[in-house]
Amino acid sequence: MESINGSLRRLQTDHVDLYQAHRFDVSTPLEETMEAFADVVHSGKAHYIGVSEWSAEQIRQGHALARELKIHLVSSQPQYSILWRVIEPEVVPTCEELGIGQIVWSPIAQGVLTGKYLPGQPPPAGSRATDEKSGAGFIARFLNDEVLATVQRLKPIAEGAGLTMAQLAIAWVLQNPNVSSAIVGATRPEQVHDNAKAAGVKLDADVLKAIDEVVNPVVERDPGKTAQVARRP
Repeated sequence: MESINGSLRRLQTDHVDLYQAHRFDVSTPLEETMEAFADVVHSGKAHYIGVSEWSAEQIRQGHALARELKIHLVSSQPQYSILWRVIEPEVVPTCEELGIGQIVWSPIAQGVLTGKYLPGQPPPAGSRATDEKSGAGFIARFLNDEVLATVQRLKPIAEGAGLTMAQLAIAWVLQNPNVSSAIVGATRPEQVHDNAKAAGVKLDADVLKAIDEVVNPVVERDPGKTAQVARRP
C-alpha cells in the first residue's frame, strides 16, 4: 500500500490502469500477495493487475486467486527476444488460455540485437556492457563470440526488409499474437523514434523463417530459465 500510494503521489493521479508484481515473491504466501492486490483494486487505486517473470504454474495459481478475489490479472511482463524465447513452451500457451497478454521487456536483448557488439572486440565505450553497476550483469549471457557472430548474420535480413537491426528485433516480438506490447529502452530521443517505427510492421513468413534459420543454434528456449538473470562475473 505504501508503494502504490507513493507511485500515485509521484504520478499526480488517483489511480493507475495496471499495477504489476515484479518477480514472484517466494518469501510471502501467494494468497497474501493477491489479497494485497485486491485491496489496491477494490480501493480504486488500480484497475487491473499483472505479474513479471512468473512461471506458467505461478501465473495459473495467481489467476485463479484473482478470480476468487474479483480482480482481473491481465498481463505478464517477461523477457522475450529473438535470442531469448523461454516463455514460448509454457508461459505463452498458459496465458493464451487464461486471456493474459505479454508486455515483453528487452526485445533487443539489452542492445545485442542492434549488432553494435562485435565478436572478438571489446564492447563500445558507454554501452550497457560496460556498466558494471547495472547493465553488465544482464547482458553477459549474450556476450560470447558465437552469439555475436550469429547476430551479425541478421544484418542482411534486416536490410532486405527495409529495417534497422533494432526495428527487426522489435517487430519480431510483436509478431507473436500473445504479445500486447514491447518495452524498449533508449539513451537518445532518436532511438525512441527509430524503435517506434517497428510498430505495425508485418514480417513476411520467409523473413521469419530466415531469422530462425540463422539464430536457431544460439536461441535459449528452456522454460526453466524464466526469471533467471545472469550473474556478474
